Amino acid sequence: MEEENELLKKRREKADLIKNEGIDLYPNDVRVANDTDSMKARFDHLPAEELEKIDERFTLAGRIMAVRDFGKGAFVSIQDRKGRIQAFLRKNALGEKGFALFKKLDTGDIIWIAGRVFKTKTGELSIDVEENGLRLLSKSLLPLPEKWHGLTDKEIRYRQRHLDLIVNPDTRNVFQQRSRIISLIRRFMEERDFLEVETPMMQPRAGGAVARPFKTFHNALGMNLFLRIAPELYLKRLITGGMERVFEINRNFRNEGISTFHNPEFTMMEFYQAYATYEELMAMTEELFGFLALNLFSTLQITYQGNAIDFTPPWRRITVREAVISIGGVGPEIIDDPDRMAEYARKMGVEVKKSDPPGKVLMAIFDETVEKKLIQPTFVTHYPVEVSPLSRRNLEDPSVTDRFELYMAGREMANAFSELNDPADQRLRFEQQLKERDAGDLEAHEMDEDYINALESGMPPTAGEGIGIDRLVMLMTDSASIRDVILFPLLRSREAAREE
Repeated sequence: MEEENELLKKRREKADLIKNEGIDLYPNDVRVANDTDSMKARFDHLPAEELEKIDERFTLAGRIMAVRDFGKGAFVSIQDRKGRIQAFLRKNALGEKGFALFKKLDTGDIIWIAGRVFKTKTGELSIDVEENGLRLLSKSLLPLPEKWHGLTDKEIRYRQRHLDLIVNPDTRNVFQQRSRIISLIRRFMEERDFLEVETPMMQPRAGGAVARPFKTFHNALGMNLFLRIAPELYLKRLITGGMERVFEINRNFRNEGISTFHNPEFTMMEFYQAYATYEELMAMTEELFGFLALNLFSTLQITYQGNAIDFTPPWRRITVREAVISIGGVGPEIIDDPDRMAEYARKMGVEVKKSDPPGKVLMAIFDETVEKKLIQPTFVTHYPVEVSPLSRRNLEDPSVTDRFELYMAGREMANAFSELNDPADQRLRFEQQLKERDAGDLEAHEMDEDYINALESGMPPTAGEGIGIDRLVMLMTDSASIRDVILFPLLRSREAAREE
């Protein structure tokens, strides 16, 4: 701690010296014409002799990441948004004043440089900084994390993401990849004539998913509002309105636990297509994941946390019942007897209430016995109607719905179904959900009269799907935790964390 305080003191003293010389510590009057990526693309392949013929001045800006000082000259590694490049600073080129400024700089400072391009004897592309070619743009008063080991403490990385991004190139790569994935998803959807829309994030009632919401209060309107748990009911209003193909890349909020796969604030892509069924969405989902993999990796085979994942279609399809029997190892005589099934679940340590319908108990057993075993892409279909309040009943077996969830790498990646567009049936489903709320299920749906009213106007036969963007990015970047793919994940307060 004493050594750290001494470093801070020295940095502040340097800042005062620079300021006393009339140099602005934080100017905002420079322009940057070049970046490290374009410089390397243009010149890295050229020999040193060719670079000597280039009489062109280049300007770059970035953060000082390392300095090799040898008296009257120094090599400085500068990092911008694209990468790093080396600058060569010489006293006889910069002049007394410019070189004196350099001597007061620290790693972490942001600078502007100007000069010609050349290659060192070791072949490294560098900028030979010219006279008046060095300016301080922002003085860093705090030292960067220890240069050899970087920032490895995950708690600090999540709490101080700015430092993580500065010193860990892999972190920057993950979020650059995330941006590219979302851009590719938009392209994929727009090529299929889907319209991107925006729906309310504050809603008078929480609907569209089985989840516990965050609640707030609007002072001017004098009413309770909920942060959305899903955009579903609003997107289906748009289908009713004749938009027919819509999608939204949306932020959702669920007042639930935090884990390596769950964050209370998360991103989904939800889309709805009129005159389609959940089976057509299976094919479209295979196309989407294949499209992403080919554009990102030029192959349909990737590796996630040591497991080979193959996106080659067609993917496995299995019903919930079949999965619990063949993968979970639970006999049909147990599944077909509600009392025995509930007892079986309790013996597994699953909390089961007397009021829980058989379909809900079955899904609890599925979660415990099947989910983690689904490594390769698998569509699990025919979910019980009791856990699918917005899904269309299956014509052959009305106790289940035309719904699938996509699993891979041992976790759910997507949820889709043929939509329930019968207002009378939807009202009955909501009423059943109200009974479950009265029995203590805080995640059950509320009655939504406005939505039923929209259905009474006539919603065309429709299929819809939600895909978890954060989990998708985890998969495509081989990230073990959802916190690694969310720039600012929700964390316990420092005080609470210290008390644990």
